[in-house]
Amino acid sequence: FQVFKIEVLMSGRKHFVEKRYSEFHALHKKLKKFIRTPEIPSKHVRNWVPKVLEQRRQGLELYLQTVILENEELPKIFLDFLNIRHVPTLPKAESCGSFDETESEESSKLSHQPVLLFLRDPYVLPKAN
Repeated sequence: FQVFKIEVLMSGRKHFVEKRYSEFHALHKKLKKFIRTPEIPSKHVRNWVPKVLEQRRQGLELYLQTVILENEELPKIFLDFLNIRHVPTLPKAESCGSFDETESEESSKLSHQPVLLFLRDPYVLPKAN
């Protein structure tokens, strides 16, 4: 089976969580009861070629980021999934910074809501409305 290593950056601290696809799927089923959830990549993968696995990885990354961006408050189940015990409360407007700046060195000075990424990929954010 495949394990996804999630890098969680929060308040300048970093930790890693390892999850299987089945754990993402279980999270999705629970989250649907509380919030509007984005689409989750398909449960069934026909073949385990690297390209297909990379698409699944990107899909799960986008899933997590979309949940974070679209919810003022994150459900406890979601925080537990990422092994986050305490979330600093910041007004959303102040907290996001601007997404164009995420690659500049200035971004480390911004205070923002937690943003997730998988190790092999820079941030992939949904287009702002």
